[in-house]
Amino acid sequence: MTDSRLDYYASLERMEGVVDIAAPATSARPAEPFPGARLFYAIYPGVIAAGTVGLAATWLSQNYGAPVMLFALLLGMAFHFLHEEGRCVAGVEFASRTILRLGIALLGARVTAAQIASLGAAPILTVLAGVATTMLFGAWLGRRLGLGRYFGVLSGGAVAICGASAALAISTALPKHDTRERDTVLAVIGVTTLSTIAMIVYPLLAAAMKLDNAQAGVFFGGAIHDVAQVVGAGYMYSRQTGDIATYVKLLRVALLIPAVLFIAWIFARDAGVGKSGAPPFPLFLAGFAALVALNSLGALPAPATGAATTISGWCLVTAIAALGMKTSFHDLTRVGWRPAGLIVAETIWIAALVLAAIRVAA
Repeated sequence: MTDSRLDYYASLERMEGVVDIAAPATSARPAEPFPGARLFYAIYPGVIAAGTVGLAATWLSQNYGAPVMLFALLLGMAFHFLHEEGRCVAGVEFASRTILRLGIALLGARVTAAQIASLGAAPILTVLAGVATTMLFGAWLGRRLGLGRYFGVLSGGAVAICGASAALAISTALPKHDTRERDTVLAVIGVTTLSTIAMIVYPLLAAAMKLDNAQAGVFFGGAIHDVAQVVGAGYMYSRQTGDIATYVKLLRVALLIPAVLFIAWIFARDAGVGKSGAPPFPLFLAGFAALVALNSLGALPAPATGAATTISGWCLVTAIAALGMKTSFHDLTRVGWRPAGLIVAETIWIAALVLAAIRVAA
């Protein structure tokens, strides 16, 4: 009897509860062909699926000019069935967590201390005030609207710091709860949509208010949510405005570390950390900080910085596609108008605050 035939009959016996007499009771588990092989075999179908959705979203974004994150989310949600059961579940979970953290860590290659210092005191203070007050305003208004303890913090941080990337990072610091994935998707859709609208409307508003290039750069960098839309609005206005807007925006990105750490500390008890305990330091934030430090010291050559930025973009697109795959349209239809209203209110808040600061400093 061949080995394959013997294995087949042995498997049938095990299904019937019969002891497998063909194999020794002490047979060793077969060795992995390479380290991590089991993890690889478990996750690669879901990772490939999420990556394919991200690739399609990137193509659509490049050809139709809409935000890639929004395309990735919506396409991912169309493939929600892949996360309900089957071989893709583990990989989708891996992409929405581990690949997400890698992408956030690599964002640090875009920021240097010199860029931040070149802004001067006034824009830095404006950004700090905008980030802090927008997060507090979001947390307060979210509670008043009955959206729970977490959504206001999540949406406020996304609006205040760097849009979809911040929403994904902050969601990892919040305690696990039933609506975390849904809330993250809502925040990402909201800030991405409003960021795209702001990219078109804010340059017109700046021109109507007769803001000079420097003032417009601070306005765009301090009030528009996503980096790509900040760059688009800035260089649409002028080259100098684009440069200033990018530096101001990168300052907001740099505030991702203290914001996530503070949120993790605030909600540590909800996550099961004792009163005297401290939340664990997220390793992806350590990677973010290390890359900022290396880039500030000039230790990262331009090709390495470019590669890190490109890989970060692909990781975030893949992660957000996976996040979309974990979310169903049915769940979103039951949410109502309150989340959208909250994100709009937060967007108006930070824009008004930045414009007021510009007028005071003028």
